Parts: sequence; structure tokens; C-alpha cells
Amino acid sequence: MIARYSPSDIAAIWSDQARLERWLKVELAAVEARVKLGEVPKKDYDIIRRKAKFNVKRVLEIEKTTKHDVIAFLTNVAENVGKESRHIHQGMTSSDVLDTALAMQMRDAGKIIEKDIEKLLKVLARRANEFKYTLQIGRTHGVHAEPITFGLKLALWYEEMQRNIKRLKRAIKVVSVGKVSGAAGTYQHLPPSVEESVCKKLGLKPAPVSTQVLQRDRHAEYLTTLAIIASSIEKFSVECRHLQRTEVLETEEYFSSGQKGSSAMPHKRNPITFERLSGMARIIRSNGIAGMENMPLWHERDISHSSVERIIMPDSTIATCYMLRQFTDAIDKLLVYPDQMVDNFNASYGLTSSQTILLKLTSKGLTREVAYQLVQRNAMKCWKEKIPLLDLILQDGDIMKILGKAEVEKAFTSEEILKGIRKNVDYIFKRIKI
Repeated sequence: MIARYSPSDIAAIWSDQARLERWLKVELAAVEARVKLGEVPKKDYDIIRRKAKFNVKRVLEIEKTTKHDVIAFLTNVAENVGKESRHIHQGMTSSDVLDTALAMQMRDAGKIIEKDIEKLLKVLARRANEFKYTLQIGRTHGVHAEPITFGLKLALWYEEMQRNIKRLKRAIKVVSVGKVSGAAGTYQHLPPSVEESVCKKLGLKPAPVSTQVLQRDRHAEYLTTLAIIASSIEKFSVECRHLQRTEVLETEEYFSSGQKGSSAMPHKRNPITFERLSGMARIIRSNGIAGMENMPLWHERDISHSSVERIIMPDSTIATCYMLRQFTDAIDKLLVYPDQMVDNFNASYGLTSSQTILLKLTSKGLTREVAYQLVQRNAMKCWKEKIPLLDLILQDGDIMKILGKAEVEKAFTSEEILKGIRKNVDYIFKRIKI
């Protein structure tokens, strides 16, 4: 069983403490790179490395005066380091620190989300195999279509999440890029070798070209990837909500002992988790749009993107993490009712075998148009009068002069229906390696 746990581990990445820790790592890596170039005495760097620290409350206090977060941070670090602090931030601009640190945060958050998808995949694979041959009616337009299995539905979700983890891996790679190229991206006061050294030390790649900022198409790809993941979870959740409707009740969200479903109606057992996930997906999709709107900035840089990212980056990663963990837990404990699936399958009086009879008629030489007309007239009567389609077909002389009674009856047996499905489901499961 998957335990419920909060996404506090991913939230910690976006705390003030964690953000400033990454800023300090960028600054120290830049000083270290300049030591290698002979621009900073080794003894000064040793002092900086030993004394460089910050206090979040002090930084925020200084920022009230400076109205500039990076300057406030550097001022507090200098208070602790002393005169050797003159080597810190030399030749750099604020965005060298901000964007490189943000890349680290997005990468680290993305790795947590990646692990959460892996956990979901394991649960989906297990439950798909559990219900691999559990007969269920397929629905198109919300109307009975042809038979599937519940395991096949879960296998489809598994394959979709496989695509999502591939998208996420690519998005993490795209944003795992730093820049230490100065105020306009021209390395005017620091050579490219410093950027290369900093990025290597921090586990990033240097941006091939930048302005004062990393280009926001990278961030937009990351955010829209999270939006796709959230939309997949909503898609699955909507299906679970439908399957829990009283008139359907083929699956049901786990209802724990002592849980209450309504303040007014004691009988209620509602799919609250799946509904919550549907709502949260809307927020993450909206943040994806905001990420794309952050792409066009004035000339080499403005800060119209900055305030937006302070909201959408933490919110999107934390919410995606939460959605994955909640959905994984819900699927792990999902109540499944195979008998109800069979009852619902039979509720359409055998109409789902209409194509089987159609194809049998065309295989005997009838044109598709004629065969369709013969089957449809019986199907429409079945819909209207609730008479089993098998009975109507057996009474249709035009059909029965072409098909044998045993042949028709066999087409409506559950054994015959499952025979083909089992074989094809085996093939699909093998193909997606589940």
C-alpha cells in the first residue's frame, strides 16, 4: 500500500534558505574559477569559503532598504567574510546568480517528480496485470461500444505516463543550464571559462548563448511538461469519477473507516481525491500559459518574468508532486468491482455484438451496406423494446438464411467474446512491456 505523504521535500527546494544556499554556491564556484585563472589569491578564497554565510532574516532586513534581493544577499555575506568579499560577484550580474540557481532548483524539483512518476508506473503496472482479463464494456461518447478489459484501460494510462516521464527527462535536461556571461551576455568582465567551470561544478551545462538572462523558452518547456503531466492525471481522474457514478459503480475511491462524505447525507461516498486532482490540473495548465508569456522580454532583459516565476515555479512543481502522490495512492487502493462490470456489460442486451454479426454477414458475401441495414434494424428494436439482440437476430429470416443458429449464438457467448480479447490484450501488454 502506498502511504500518503506531503510534498514537503519538494517544497523545501523553494524555501528562502534553499534559494540563498544555491546563490552562495554559484558565487563561490565563480570565485574558485577565478582562483584557477590567477585572478584571486588562494588564501583569500580559503577565507571566503570558510566565512561565507548568510542569515535569511538579515538578508530580508537589508532588502527593506536596498529594494534589491541580490545586493541584500551580497551585503550580508560581506558582513561575515570581511575585506576578502571584494572578490565575490566580481564581473557578474544578478541574473548570473538568479538564473543559474533557478536552474538548479528546477532540476532538483524535476528529479523528485521523476521519481514520483516511477512510483506511479509501478502501481499502474501491478494493477493493470491484476485486471488484465477483467471484462469491461468500452464506451464511446459515453455509450456502450465494444468489450475491453479494465486492465487494458490501466495499461493505456501506464503507456501515457511512460511518455510523460520521457518528456520530463527532456525538460529537466533543457533547464539544467546556467549562465555567467555578465550584464548583456557578452562575457565583458569574465571569460567564458569561468561560466564553464561554474556550471560543471554545479552539474549544469553552460548556455551556448544568452542575454542577461537565460531564455525563457526553456522554462516554458518545463512548465508545459508539468501541465501535460497534470492533464494526464486529470484525464485518468475524470474516468475514475465516471466509473464511480451510482449508475455505473465499476470502481470506487477507497473510503476509510470514520471518513465522512457529506455534512447532510450520511450515505455519501464521493470521489473527492479524483475531483481535487481535476481542479489542481487547471492551475498547473494556467501556469504553463504564464510560462509561455514570460518568453518575450524587452531587448536583452527586463524583469517582467521574475515576479511570475516566483509563484509559478514553486506552485507548479509542488502541485504536480502532490497530484502524482495522491493519484498513486488512490490507484493503489482503488476498489474494483468486476461483477458490476459484467452486469453493466449485459445491460445493453447484447448490442455490443452487433459488429460481430455485421462482419459475419459480409464474410458470407453480403455487401457492407446491406449487412449494416439488416443488423441495425434489429439493434434499433433492441434499444427501443429492450429485447436481447440475440433473440431478434434469431428471429430475422433474412439474417438466418445466411448464418447458422449455432454460429449466431456463439457470437454472443462470453467465452467467445473473451477469447479474442485475451489474445489481443496479451499482444498489447507485450508490446508496451508492462
